[in-house]
Amino acid sequence: MRKLLPIVPLVALAALATVAAAPPAVADVKVVATVPSLAAIAKEVGGKHVSVTAISLPTQDAHFVDAKPSLVLKLNKADALLAIGADLEIGWLPALQTQARNPRILSSGAGYLECAAHVTLRDRPAVADRAQGDVHAAGNPHFLYDPRAAAACARAIAAHFARLDGKRAKAYQANLARFLAALDGARARWEKHLAAHRGAPVITYHRSLTYLLDWLGLVEVATIEPKPGIPPTASHVAAVIDLGKAKAVKAVAQEAYYPDKTCALVARKIPAAVVRIPGGADVARGQSYIQHMDEVVNSLAAGLK
Repeated sequence: MRKLLPIVPLVALAALATVAAAPPAVADVKVVATVPSLAAIAKEVGGKHVSVTAISLPTQDAHFVDAKPSLVLKLNKADALLAIGADLEIGWLPALQTQARNPRILSSGAGYLECAAHVTLRDRPAVADRAQGDVHAAGNPHFLYDPRAAAACARAIAAHFARLDGKRAKAYQANLARFLAALDGARARWEKHLAAHRGAPVITYHRSLTYLLDWLGLVEVATIEPKPGIPPTASHVAAVIDLGKAKAVKAVAQEAYYPDKTCALVARKIPAAVVRIPGGADVARGQSYIQHMDEVVNSLAAGLK
């Protein structure tokens, strides 16, 4: 016997047909960010009106990114490109911009935003000399570890999105206001969490945590790299260990993507705790900027105990 199909009201069938025929919802602005924490901020500001992709991974040093064909394709379709700037991406981003053949995301294009132009940069060298290591002539580009700089970037991104998509300007401003309010609350909580450690001496691997330590009132007494990007020698490591003992350093901090063997050695000899700092928000897994900074602050607090 043939199966009898359930009777479906004509109104329901019409509704189903309408849903099936409707095009899928698509975000208005396609955004590519060079680093994941910047992508996380852009998601907060853009909300449902943007789709955001990060080029580098939180486990990856953003100084060194492979210019893969898949990245060229993403940039070819992008309406906006958000970069840190201050030469952080200089080794790979210009090649991707050229290969993408998308005038919108060129450095001169309407879709390009360099966030370093909207923050006060530290560590600007008097003379840009490669003998000093991997120095950035414009200043230190690792400012997103400071929520004050993140707030400045968020404001710049909201204004940028409003220029590209004027009809959504009010929505971007509303999203920005919500993000800044949440960030202010989180910042107060983070500062309270580490208030007892203000003035504490810390050793770092690379000068990428300068903004983080300055914001929290911690003191960077030495770096394991003798100069930025230069691997440490045995004599330099010995000097760092002696200084760490003399200063009673409690934490040796490094971003997770740097080699950890030397940090572990220095920490063991002082003795001190090794603090591994996440390299950025894990946006691929839905982590927000505030959740990322929760990890960073909690890692520091645990090490400084």
